[in-house]
Order: sequence, then structure tokens, then C-alpha cells
Amino acid sequence: MRKKLIAGIGLALVAGLALSGCSARGSDSGSDTAIKKGDTIGVALPAKTSQNWVLAGTAFKKSIEDAGFKADIQYAAASNTVSDQQSQISGMVTKGDKAIIIGAQDGSQLGSQVKAAKAKGITVIAWDRNLLNTKNVDYYVAFNNYKVGQLQANALLDGLKAKDGSGPYNVELFAGASTDANATVFFNGAMSVLEPKIKDGTLKVVSGQTTFQKVQTDGWLAQNAQSRMTNILTQYYSGSTKLDGVLSPNDTLARAILTATKAAGKPNPIVTGQDSETASIPLIMNGTQYSTIYKDTTLEAQTAVDLVSDLADGKKPKTVLDKKNNYNGVKTVPAVALTPVLVTKENAVEAYKGNDTLEALAKKG
Repeated sequence: MRKKLIAGIGLALVAGLALSGCSARGSDSGSDTAIKKGDTIGVALPAKTSQNWVLAGTAFKKSIEDAGFKADIQYAAASNTVSDQQSQISGMVTKGDKAIIIGAQDGSQLGSQVKAAKAKGITVIAWDRNLLNTKNVDYYVAFNNYKVGQLQANALLDGLKAKDGSGPYNVELFAGASTDANATVFFNGAMSVLEPKIKDGTLKVVSGQTTFQKVQTDGWLAQNAQSRMTNILTQYYSGSTKLDGVLSPNDTLARAILTATKAAGKPNPIVTGQDSETASIPLIMNGTQYSTIYKDTTLEAQTAVDLVSDLADGKKPKTVLDKKNNYNGVKTVPAVALTPVLVTKENAVEAYKGNDTLEALAKKG
């Protein structure tokens, strides 16, 4: 891994992709109502199942208010999350919010709500997770999630090689919730790297569970990942059978997986992660968890608000059309894509420069 990182996280405009300019009237789904400073911007976020979502609300409130808008930020409840978010978005439409930024609990179940928003000329922005099977979404702001999966897979391979030489290696695969559009993108990105290694025998998935349907984690819940890991260890890793590595899609699930391996008396496998959660940084620095992905939530929120500000100023946001990352089943959503950063013990201090909390944890070791 290159030791030196590019300072700051910039926009990743994929070479060869055409830039698409969209006016304040939105994309081909058509916003009819101009946005102006002082208007209310709605932000609909899912349940607070990870630290990342908690941070998002705070980041959005500051960015929206600093930009001269009013903030209407709502989280789905821990139970009945989809119906709760549907009601919240409908309420934002009724109240007349001029733009609605949606971090979807389930991007496939908000079609009616965003259709109603578009009928009122409201700009709809998918944030962090795409909105699926609808033309009624104007923009998508997120990190390059296919790249996230590739970074995780390469980290898994690098960690295995550094720990155990040339292999072969026994590994298991985990993915996020099937209701999250990003989960399949993460997994597909990872499998673009791992599948050839499975086919040539470098990696052996002892459980045989290699499809997204088999490895997805309901609700992104830690207890579901821990339970599945425990069952896999009991069934396939009895006695001296060694588990060398686990592809984990985020830090919450990584810690749950490590809890299960510890309880089973298995030495720490190489485990990947994502989100740079504060609870995982010490684990990375002491070698318990191998890697995470840094996706600056504050930057991601600010980017969405900057897009709204551009629309209010009559500017054309610069977006990319990237079918691999941003096709929602109906259209390739014009997107602003941010660059994720792989973090291991070796580069953590440098990677987190500018984030006082994470940098301090990395320096503490």
C-alpha cells in the first residue's frame, strides 16, 4: 500500500464519463419550483443503527443552516422504519420543503413518496444510498461504493498475505442488508476482486456461502452478523480448521464478527470494515481489526448542501453518469461521487488528519 495519501478527499470524476449539467429545474424528472435561500430543506435519514447515521444529522443541520436555509431533519424510528420514513417524506412534501435529501432506509419502497415530491416540483436528492426503480430522483450524492468494495477486498488479500504468506486461505463473506441499495454495490465491488481468487483456489469459502442472498445481514444489525458467524464457526470450523479472514462490509458488523470468533476460541482472522467508527479505531491500531474505510460524513453532507446551494444560485451542478455505480433500475442518476480512503494501522494517523477525534484515536494507538 502506498504510504502517502492524497491530502483531503476530493471528487472522483471517473475518466471518460460525460459531465452532465442540470439546472435548478432538476434532471429529466423535472423540478418546477426554484430553490432560494431561506427555504426549508428536508433531510430524511434511516434509523440510528450506526454511528455514521448519528453524525449525519448533526452535519446536515450545520451545513444547511450555514448555507442560509432552514433544516427539517428527521430520523426513522428503530421499529417500522420504512413506513416511518415514508410518512416523514410525505410530511415534508405537504409542508412544502423545497428540496428533500433522502438517506433511504429501503430505497425500493419510497417510489410513491418521491413521485408526490416531484409532482410538487420538489428537488429530490438521494444521499449515501440510491433510490431504486424510480425516475423521480434528480441527483445522487455518495462515495464511490463499488470502489469501497474493491478496497475492502484488496485489504483482505493484503492482510492475509502479510499474516500467512501465500495461502490458500479459508475465508467467509458478509454483506449488508438487502434493503440497502449500497449493500449489493459494496458486495459486487468486492467480488470483482475476490471471485477470481476463489476460482483459482487462493481463497476457499468453507461454508460455500458466496451469493449476496446467502451472506446479506438483515437490518445491518450486529446481532444478526454475530449469530451467523457463530453458526458458521460451529458448523464448518470445528476442531483445528482455521478461519483466516472475513469480508465485513462495515465496522459494526466487523466487531460483531470478531466477538463471535473470540467466543469460539479462534485466533483473530483478518477482518475488513467501513465507516471509521470510533469503537473500531483502537481495534485497528492494536491489530484486532485489519482495516476500515474512511468516508467523511461531514464532507458528504456538505456536498449535498453545496448542490442545493448551486441550484439556488442558478448554477449547474457538475455530475457524472456512471451506470455501474448509480443505475437505479430505471435510470442512471446524475451523481456527485466522493473518493473513499482505505485505512489500516500503517496509514491511520495520516488518513485522519483534519478529523480531530479520529486522528487522536489513531495516535493513541
